[in-house]
Amino acid sequence: MSEQRTDSIFKDVLSGEILESALDFERFLHENELNLAGNAITYDGIPIAYMHVDGGKDYPSPWTIWSDGDYSHEHEDVAVDDHIKEIAWANANICADCGSGCAPGKTKTIFGKELNNICSASMAFHVPNADTLRCIKKLLEMRKIVIAELLD
Repeated sequence: MSEQRTDSIFKDVLSGEILESALDFERFLHENELNLAGNAITYDGIPIAYMHVDGGKDYPSPWTIWSDGDYSHEHEDVAVDDHIKEIAWANANICADCGSGCAPGKTKTIFGKELNNICSASMAFHVPNADTLRCIKKLLEMRKIVIAELLD
């Protein structure tokens, strides 16, 4: 990751299996030409997700990833199984009137399921484990393809 290295941040605030998952996630970002610019995970300079790592135990969590984008359907180039969909739905980000301007939330369709009161960041993954990161990686792959198509 050219803009910011996360491994030192991860090593300062995470441990054990979660740290190993985080370091694997960092490798994934690098291998897929995704960068970290501040809290934004970007592709070609365009934010596709947001990540917060600080070790805090309160809000939002020691490590949180928020998705950004429309997941109303699968992208034909990214295989998404039912387990990935279940993880996405379980992590739907219900609007909590945080001041980002989306209150009281919107109705969004995520992988064919209509959900109500969803924040502008469709999903929030708090301290993601390896299984949850598999879902996040699929979401990022989908967003990267959509952005690449828009830039062509």
